[in-house]
Amino acid sequence: MGNHARTAAAVIAAALFAAAAGGCSNSSGGSSSSPTATPPPSVPPAPSAVSSPVGKVLITIKDFTFEPTRPAVAPGTLITVVNKDPETHTLTATDGKAFDTGKVASGQTVTFTAPDKAGSYPFICTVHPYMKGTLTVR
Repeated sequence: MGNHARTAAAVIAAALFAAAAGGCSNSSGGSSSSPTATPPPSVPPAPSAVSSPVGKVLITIKDFTFEPTRPAVAPGTLITVVNKDPETHTLTATDGKAFDTGKVASGQTVTFTAPDKAGSYPFICTVHPYMKGTLTVR
């Protein structure tokens, strides 16, 4: 390849590189010598003590445990319970009054509303009483 051909190839390669690098610039049209910093991802709360504002909360039954085991919610929060075990379970306040899902069959999803009064509400599965948790309303 002659000197002229090498120069032309170098110019084309440089143009392609510049075009590819241009795709990385910001969309405001200006150029920036430093990339925009992305904030670090937030750290989720520990799975055994999940807090939620009024809205919706999910409690999963799997491997004969409740997850999370200690959900914390605002009064009146809608709580969804999904049973991913092959067995039927319940999520029942130990006082027998505050809430009770009734029997939740395998693969079934049910909802209930958290009590309006702040406090700690221990719960169990009435079918498998060793399955325990505590709903905190605050």
